[in-house]
Amino acid sequence: MNKDIYNYYLKTLNYDKIPYFLKKYLNVPSLIRLKNIGYFCGMDYASKNIYDFKEKISRYDHSLTVALLTWKFTNDKVATLAGLFHDIATPCFSHVIDYMNKDYENQESTEEYTKEIIMSDKKLQEYLKEDNISCNDIINFKKYSIVDNDRPKLCADRLDGIILTGIAWTKAIDNDDINNIISDLYIYNNEDNEKELGFKSKDIALKVLEISDEINEYCHSNSDNYMMELLAHITKMAIQNRIIDYKELYFLDELTLLNKIESSNIKKLNQLVNKFKTIKLKDIPIIELKNIKIRNIDPLVNGVRLKNYLQKN
Repeated sequence: MNKDIYNYYLKTLNYDKIPYFLKKYLNVPSLIRLKNIGYFCGMDYASKNIYDFKEKISRYDHSLTVALLTWKFTNDKVATLAGLFHDIATPCFSHVIDYMNKDYENQESTEEYTKEIIMSDKKLQEYLKEDNISCNDIINFKKYSIVDNDRPKLCADRLDGIILTGIAWTKAIDNDDINNIISDLYIYNNEDNEKELGFKSKDIALKVLEISDEINEYCHSNSDNYMMELLAHITKMAIQNRIIDYKELYFLDELTLLNKIESSNIKKLNQLVNKFKTIKLKDIPIIELKNIKIRNIDPLVNGVRLKNYLQKN
């Protein structure tokens, strides 16, 4: 599957001029694993009757563009590396595991192995030592407001998620949109005196908000929640039957894990996997929607929250 728009996105972030210090980190084992962890929570393997992604996006792709966004607007080496490794503990099937853990609203239950994964990657440790960078500065990525902050604020992680989802899932973003969004970005001091990504123009902020709202609708749809719950149930059953171990979710890639599940001789489990891969939209039952994470944003426009900006203008 071609990644034409994603590759254009990389170009706008100056991937062809990637800083030397960053290059060596792109090939450490813990990060390479993310090349086989999909950005869309295992739904790359789901029924094509439900999901028809335009481009195949991985957690590695997301990590790379978060890092490039951070570098482009900060030139801060440590913050950039924190951005690169912020999703290092993403398990197979990503937020499906939050569903399995009943963490529907915050979807943060899967961050528990961040420190262990970073500390156990010997190549990463070697590079951090060479660059005199503390592991804790990478582990505690939330302290960099450009990389991560609380909603409804905007950050590199959140904006990149909107862009990638708009490219591949909702198909609401094209090359012109990518160019317009990136060229309109600016760093402001927000109301909490934090550095925050924002926009110079109202129109671009409204465009990003529109894309974000559409993503929110997709994530709260009956079909998406049914499929997330179904894969969560499959994964839990595989763990309960000792086909896989919970910790393997954080150290294996998705295809390897799915192959282990499919190789089981448990009839019920195999039936559920087949349903996951072949179900049609008309056959998805209406389910009770949980209190699922709301992906709201209220970005800055010329240093003012969009909501307030619109009221004043």
